[in-house]
Amino acid sequence: MLTLDVGQAAPVFTLPATIVGQVALDSLLGHPVVLFFYPKDNTPG
Repeated sequence: MLTLDVGQAAPVFTLPATIVGQVALDSLLGHPVVLFFYPKDNTPG
């Protein structure tokens, strides 16, 4: 499991995107980005 401290940079990763196929976190440098992490679908919290 990956854990991050507050203020620590997120690791570079690539995810599927609906319009462009894929998006890599490092391609968004210089732009505002909000990352939301949650433990699991359909669980409280």
